[in-house]
Formats: sequence, structure tokens, C-alpha cells
Amino acid sequence: MKFIVKLYPEIMMKSKSVRLRFTKMLETNIRNVLKKVDEEAKVLRLFDRIIVKVPEDKPELQDIFGQRLACIPGIAHVVQVSEYPFDTIDSIYQLALPRYRDEIAGKTFCVRVKRTGNHDFNSIDVERYVGGGLNQHADALGVKLNNPDVTVNLEIDGNKVYLVERRIEGLGGFPMATQEDVLSLISGGFDSGVSSFQFIKKGSRTHYCFFNLGGAQHEIGVKQVAYHLWKTYGESHKVRFITVPFEPVVEQILERIDSGQMGVILKRVMMRVAARIAEKFKIQGLVTGESLGQVSSQTLTNLNVIDRCTDMLIMRPLIAMDKQDIINQSRLIGTEDFAKTMPEYCGVISQKPTVKAVLSKIEAEELKFDEDLIERIVYSAKVMDIRDIETEMNQQITETETVTDIASGEIVIDVRAPEEERKPLSIEGVEITAIPFFKLATKFAELDKSKTYLLYCDRGVMSKLQALYLIEQGYQNVKVYRP
Repeated sequence: MKFIVKLYPEIMMKSKSVRLRFTKMLETNIRNVLKKVDEEAKVLRLFDRIIVKVPEDKPELQDIFGQRLACIPGIAHVVQVSEYPFDTIDSIYQLALPRYRDEIAGKTFCVRVKRTGNHDFNSIDVERYVGGGLNQHADALGVKLNNPDVTVNLEIDGNKVYLVERRIEGLGGFPMATQEDVLSLISGGFDSGVSSFQFIKKGSRTHYCFFNLGGAQHEIGVKQVAYHLWKTYGESHKVRFITVPFEPVVEQILERIDSGQMGVILKRVMMRVAARIAEKFKIQGLVTGESLGQVSSQTLTNLNVIDRCTDMLIMRPLIAMDKQDIINQSRLIGTEDFAKTMPEYCGVISQKPTVKAVLSKIEAEELKFDEDLIERIVYSAKVMDIRDIETEMNQQITETETVTDIASGEIVIDVRAPEEERKPLSIEGVEITAIPFFKLATKFAELDKSKTYLLYCDRGVMSKLQALYLIEQGYQNVKVYRP
């Protein structure tokens, strides 16, 4: 079994040298991702496609490979195929009949062929022969060239024919690291998650800068969002997660700044600090989730005033998107459920905020800050490799809280998201309940407090993050289950 990876059309429009560079980088990215699934994954780059081979003795990896390929930037679509040698058109038909007989029974169908190589026939010859044979020897309703119920896809390459098992839509965009790095200001809400994804998809290594206004619990939640985005879409490259303790800034804003100017000034301080951090790591642009008119600080006038605080390029991919469109996008990329439970701190520090900030007045207000405030905030920023989020959780959750055996009366909670393609968890003699991670914070309080609960997920990362969160909330009857 193998996958044929088709490049995003925009890559194919590039010059030959650029196309080659992008294709090589995509090949490397695919290899980096799939090697983490199985070391025996084979990736072969051709001119206009990339071939991925599933180890013959591990057919169970087909679904996992397909899922991972669907989330790698730069891929238009992927077709999962079975490969066979052939001699004649009739031998192609003989392979296709048992494969598609049941699939087209009681339905209209057509045959579509893509062919590469030198043959004494063309693609239409194969379509007619195979289509005629299937129509005669399968219980189909007949051939229908326009809008059939089933399209039988075949690909011929030299003396091999590929029977298409399924087509998987890709992410599109450009391969990771074909564009310059960016620093995304992430809050964990709908907007910042989607804006981060947009730049991942566009081929930029997207690092994360989090301004902590809500303590440890807020930080845990935002790390979940960033880790999800990286693990799902950007795992081929390592990125940084930077936490900036922002309580000193909020304290001085509340004590010293005119209330109507607080929102704009808060954003300006964020941009200054983020720009300093970006310069330190030679990152050329900042990314925010701001959308025109969504809140008071995001009017055109206020955004203009905010941008004047730094020479760093500030990019806003969601600037003209409606809120519902952003929420819909967050649902598609898997961050909606995180964002639903994420508190919004920026809006609570300003009363009767201005929608038409005056730069001179804002700059006068900013003189009320301590002179070394920005310097201290930048110095206090904590930088970590996003891959170490899992390690950090392991250190913060003690060994006694991670168990491999289940004691009598303990209940396992499966915290995996419902949409994940997975086998239901089943352990003989053990009570198992499914509560998705994004509902656990509210649902856990409703559970029997006399019981001990073991959190489970596939890789152990989300269960550890959730256990830490619950422990921070004061619950002592929670552990992590790692079979």
C-alpha cells in the first residue's frame, strides 16, 4: 500500500528552481513527520509528486499515515493506492473488477485514468475497456460520465497500475520553512489560534508568544492550543513557546493610565515586547488575530496608533474576516473547543475605551510607566522548545500521579476528542467514561468526589495537561493512566 502525494498547484506554478526547492523541502517535512510514526516509512520524491510507502507488514499504519499527510502544509491532496504490475488493458480490468464490483453495485459510475509512460494505448482506451467490462460484469446501474455516483480512479505509471482506494484532501499552502519565521501573539482564543494556523499553512515556522495575564491556569490552556497547532500541522520543525509574565504591566496600567486609553496602551506594550523578542531570535514579523472593528482596540484608528510603537512588521491575516467565519475555521482546525473555555483577559482592564486614540495622548500616558518596564518584562520572558511541553508536564506531575495499573474502584476517563479517529477504549473489569478534554474542567466537578479518576489519551500529553489543571484547581483524586 502506498500514498501518492500531489503538490499544491501554486507550487507547480513556480519557476523550475523554486519548484524543486519547495518539493525537496516538502519531501523532508513528510519524512520528519512520518518517521515519528514509524521509522520504516519510505518517502520518494519525483518531479510532480511524492510517493509514501507504508511498511508491508504494518497495514494498521495506513489510517495514521493518511491523517498525518492531510495536515502537512504544501499538499493539495493524497491518493491511497494499491500497486500491481500489468501486461495488457485486460489485465488492468481483471484487477479492477474484484476491487470495485461491490462499490458500484446499484450505482452509476465512470472510469477515469491518468497515465504516465509509453504504451500502445491511451487513457481513453483504458477507460472504455475497463468501464465496459465493469458495466457488463458488475450489478451497476450503468455508466454515467457526468456526476456519477462512483468514480473509479486508476493511475498507470510504466508497467504498473495503481488502483485508487481513497482520496484525502490536503491542507494546501506552502511547505513548512519555505517562508521566513514569524512570532504569533497567542492568547488561546478563537482569533489567535486561526491566525497562527494561517501562517503555518503559508509555510512559516510559527513561534508563539504568550502574555500571561491570568496565572498558571491560563498558561496551561494556551500551551494546549499552541501544542495542538504544532503537533497537528507543524510537527516537521521545532518552534519556540515564549511566556511573558505580564502582571507588572497590568498593575501599572490599572494604577497609572487613563481608563479610556488602557486597551490601546496594553496592545502597544505587547507589540514592543514581542518585537524585542522577535529581534532576539531574528524573526522578521509579528502575527496577531486582530479583526477590524471586532473590539474597541481594533478600529482602524487604534490599530494605526498601535502600529506606531514599533518598526517591526505586524501582520493580521484575519483583518477582514467576520467573527463567525473565524469560529468556523477554528472548528475545522481543532481549536474551537480550546477557545470556548479560554477566558478573555484583555477586555477587562478598560472601561469606556476610546475607539479613536490620539497618538500624542497615548504617548503622554505611556510616560507614566517605569522607565525600565519594557526591559524588565523582556528579561523575565521564559523561552522553551514547544516539544518540551510534554516534558514539563511530566516534571510537574509526580511519578505517583502517573500509573500503569488500575486499582479496584478507580475510574478511567478517556479525554480524547470525539472527532479523533480512534478505537474505543476497553479494559476488562474497569469502568470507563468519555469526557473530551475541553469539557473536563466543568464536568469534573459533577463527578463523585469519593472516587479516584485516571485520565487517558493516546500520547499522554493532553491527559497530563488536564491533570495538572485539575490539581491546580484543588482536586486530589486525579491521576494519569499510561498503559
